Amino acid sequence: MGEPVESPDGPSHLQDDLAPLLISAEKAKKLKIRQESIIPTAGREGTDIERLLYKGRSMAVFTSGGDSQGMNSAVRSVVRMGIYLGCKVYFIYEGYQGMCDGGENIREADWNLVSDIIQRGGTIIGSARCKDFREKEGRLKACFNLIEKDITNLVCIGGDGSLTGANTFRQEWPSLVKELLQQGKISKEKAEKCGNIQIVGLVGSIDNDFCGTDMTIGTDTALQRIIEAVDAVMATAQSHQRAFVIEVMGRHCGYLGLVAALASEADFCFIPEWPPPTNWREILCAKLHHTRSTGNRLNIIIVAEGAIDREGKPITVEIVRDVIKNTLHYDTRATVLGHVQRGGNPSAFDRLLGCRMGAEAVLALMEMTPESEPCVVSIDGNQMVRVPLMECVARTQAVQKAMDGKEWELAVKLRGRSFQRNLDTYRLLTKLHTPTEKDNLSEGKTFNVAVMNVGAPAGGMNAAVRSFVRMGLYHNCNVYGIHNSFDGLASGLVKKMEWGDVSNWVMHGGSFLGTQKQLPLKNLPKIAEQLKKFKIHALLIIGGFEAYNSVLQLARHREKFEAFRIPMSVIPCTISNNLPGTSLSLGCDTAVNEICHMIDKIKQSATGTKRRVFIIETMGGYCGYLATISALASGADNAYIFEEKFTVDDIKEDVNVITSKMQHGVQRYLIIRGENANRHYTTEFVQQLFAEEGKGEFSTRINVLGHAQQGGNPTPFDRNMGTKLAARTLEYLVTQAKEYVDLEKGENKAMDSDTATLLGLRGRRVVFTPVEELANETDFDHRLPLDQWWLKLRPLLRILAKHNSTYYTEAMDVPAIEGEMD
Repeated sequence: MGEPVESPDGPSHLQDDLAPLLISAEKAKKLKIRQESIIPTAGREGTDIERLLYKGRSMAVFTSGGDSQGMNSAVRSVVRMGIYLGCKVYFIYEGYQGMCDGGENIREADWNLVSDIIQRGGTIIGSARCKDFREKEGRLKACFNLIEKDITNLVCIGGDGSLTGANTFRQEWPSLVKELLQQGKISKEKAEKCGNIQIVGLVGSIDNDFCGTDMTIGTDTALQRIIEAVDAVMATAQSHQRAFVIEVMGRHCGYLGLVAALASEADFCFIPEWPPPTNWREILCAKLHHTRSTGNRLNIIIVAEGAIDREGKPITVEIVRDVIKNTLHYDTRATVLGHVQRGGNPSAFDRLLGCRMGAEAVLALMEMTPESEPCVVSIDGNQMVRVPLMECVARTQAVQKAMDGKEWELAVKLRGRSFQRNLDTYRLLTKLHTPTEKDNLSEGKTFNVAVMNVGAPAGGMNAAVRSFVRMGLYHNCNVYGIHNSFDGLASGLVKKMEWGDVSNWVMHGGSFLGTQKQLPLKNLPKIAEQLKKFKIHALLIIGGFEAYNSVLQLARHREKFEAFRIPMSVIPCTISNNLPGTSLSLGCDTAVNEICHMIDKIKQSATGTKRRVFIIETMGGYCGYLATISALASGADNAYIFEEKFTVDDIKEDVNVITSKMQHGVQRYLIIRGENANRHYTTEFVQQLFAEEGKGEFSTRINVLGHAQQGGNPTPFDRNMGTKLAARTLEYLVTQAKEYVDLEKGENKAMDSDTATLLGLRGRRVVFTPVEELANETDFDHRLPLDQWWLKLRPLLRILAKHNSTYYTEAMDVPAIEGEMD
């Protein structure tokens, strides 16, 4: 759900920073660093927040600046969490302009006003640029209009300009109140009651240009729009041997262009933070000519709208197109995507991000005192955090200052670790042939590394294999692809991979290497024989629970088979997201998006149909991740899962809630059920019980989504996450191979537990954790981790669906922006 290790792009959904931490949990113990220090927690995190805790307070929410997909999800969450806490919640329509104009632009919001908006793009309360608010007279009007409604708490959803304006408003507020009192426009009682105003920000921007959060609301969806367009263009480009130059948004930030280039295997990208050399025309044409000479029939070039050269001169799609046409005489077309990138339904990641950020913003607002500094609710890895607003703004403005001063390296550094890692990865993976650099990790040695897929297919598998192959070749390794999992390995289906063998793999779902759900136990001698035959010095397995269990079993048989005494690692890749050691698995973002798309259509099918209940079954085995996250991201009313036991009485309670809602105008109700939620209370049973207990108040329909959840092209989040995880794993395995593999004697000595690991996101960091250690955190009977972070989102799901529940906070305070500049 995206950069997406650093965070994957695209989650953070960790679409943004899998922030780098390359030590394993086992190594951390040796260094006396406990896991608690790797994954910080806060005293507030997990605190119970009871219903009506802040009864009687007033607050307002508004959206400002450019719109972005996911704003409606945040607005919905703010309103419903505010009502849950007992607040009177107001909409401010048309942003700061509505705040200045007052009147009908400031209206109380109720529960039903935000129904059925989570899947809609844009913002239902409008957004506008406002000249009035930039002047003190305009801010004085805004102050008066808010005091009239007793509003002294604001949630601002917008970019850095909107948030800076909110902070200026907060600083001036006491003097504005004093002036209104002197003018006789407000009473002394009003002035005392509304003496201070509190501000919490949520960053809504498709550019992901705000320092202090891995992902801004709307970025993941914009990337999906871009990649959908590029994937479509590639088909026609392939047919006609064309080159396409595609302009994406990003006037001051190249994030969209850079990540789109990574996710689409573009041949070249131009971004404002890292301008090409002055002879870029010759470099571009030489590169494109070489790709055509090796058999490629198409070229894709991504240009950010703010792209410049090293002298600060603009680089436009027209300029790039003309260079290619006039020099290489290729059939070249320019495509400007424009506001398409802002349109369409928000991705599942942006919906979920809006839900989580909105709820935490209300809590942050209610906990503030007059002395509190304004904060921004952000995502760091997979952790909600509160960061100081103006420090983030200052860091964001410093990036532009560095660019204006042509300090390109500083600009990239200020963008953060994730951006820098994206840039480095892009530059390595788009090389035309195996590099000859002397500074690679192997230090002159040539290791044989192998990669295989095990388990069910999931989006991002091919992207991970491509990245591993090319990074291996870059670091002077021989890279072998193992086909058809362990059966293929046992029978010798092992192929040496070259740079061009993995071209155009990123955009495709499934597994080009072939994958099967099997363990190695029945073929251990043959597997050991083949590993020895090909002299494999390190092994990566990409897959789900079978992949994790396979590395565990191979490591446990090292005493008997020397061939298994090599560094091994697992990249979790399963739509079920049911592995220990990681909060997000490769492929689950693609699956949740597919589910949400189908649910959107199901909801739309009921338009005009009165009083209908849909019961939708998702995959996931015993793991309720898909059911819970897709329910939260689609605005469903409940999710039945294995991990949270439910009875007939619970189902009957839902029937009562449904009946009550429908008496107040709701015409549709959604229940999501995980496939193994309960072996007796099947999807059909639930439907029959609803039909019986509903007593004709509504009709019911079943939708079993099936294997469509495993299909579709991978999302940008999964493409980028797979790319970066595999690159990181290759580096880790080569580093270990230098320590544990004796090439001269032909001996493998990897026996330590930290040479058989799983790479996963844990809290705010990505770590390599020994699989033997993870075995203690695993329910092998049900193929589940004993601890699953997403269960803490269950109360939020119920609260946003108007069920009684107790909310548990998840945000923690971060006193300063972490990064290289600290």
